Amino acid sequence: MLQSTTMSHQETDALWQKVAKAAAAEASYQPPPQKVRAVKSAFTMTGPASKRRETGGLLQLLYDSFLQPALVGVRSGAMRVRQMLYRADPYQIDFQIESQPEQNRLAITGQLVDLSHPEMVGRDVEVTISDGRESVVNTMTNQFGEFRGEVDNSGNLEITLVGRTGKPIAILLRGALDPLAGAKV
Repeated sequence: MLQSTTMSHQETDALWQKVAKAAAAEASYQPPPQKVRAVKSAFTMTGPASKRRETGGLLQLLYDSFLQPALVGVRSGAMRVRQMLYRADPYQIDFQIESQPEQNRLAITGQLVDLSHPEMVGRDVEVTISDGRESVVNTMTNQFGEFRGEVDNSGNLEITLVGRTGKPIAILLRGALDPLAGAKV
């Protein structure tokens, strides 16, 4: 005897009633205001995810202190500082991530150099530093191309800048101070 794989009319009706109830419950859902603010502030600089595909050029990691062997005697100690250097035409982005364990925060200090105009440095460039959750800092580079910000240490870090081209450059670090975690661009 063959088994029927089709649903009966009653089963189909019951399924659609469940779908209608779920849709009605979803329509009345309101996310917490602090989550909405965090998401809005994260997208103020870069726009929706669809715009992220328009990033300008290739982002190249030139130096990562976690990829270099640690000095003898330091290898067993906890790594609290990470130095990184990226190239994203026309910029060179140099930054340092420092752990502040007493406050469970990361301090990020960096400098942006416009390689097409080295005499101008990367001044007045918008920089967003985020922990990938709710902690977001919006800042600008100063007259020397320097920027600084502190975010909660969620383990993740995102640095986004919008230069002369108007296209965002995003550096994503999962496990920002974990020597075994890789950087994602």
